[in-house]
Amino acid sequence: MALSEHEQRLLEEMERSLYKNEADVLSAENFGRRAPNYTAIGIGTVVAVVGLIAMIWSVQADQTVVGIIGFVVAFGGVMAALSIPGKASAPAPSEKAAKPARSRSLMDQLNERWERRQGGSSV
Repeated sequence: MALSEHEQRLLEEMERSLYKNEADVLSAENFGRRAPNYTAIGIGTVVAVVGLIAMIWSVQADQTVVGIIGFVVAFGGVMAALSIPGKASAPAPSEKAAKPARSRSLMDQLNERWERRQGGSSV
């Protein structure tokens, strides 16, 4: 079924918009991917537990100042465990192999998939 001129223009405009935004999506795909820093998580957890123990002890011993210090220590431990990022993780080997395929346009990739589904015959 043939498309009208208006539909063809709309389709071309949508394709241009997709190509324009495709680079943004691909660059944002790897944004924020960091391996967890297990050392910082472990140390932060231990410090937070020590702070909680100090808070509990301060309630039992009626020592308000120790409780406040324990809270600050526990808060600092949690912040240390959550905020220290690790090194950027390397992409998986499958992602490295897929990079050359991304150099082709999205429409080419979709056309190739369609042709494979149709058994290699194009309409």
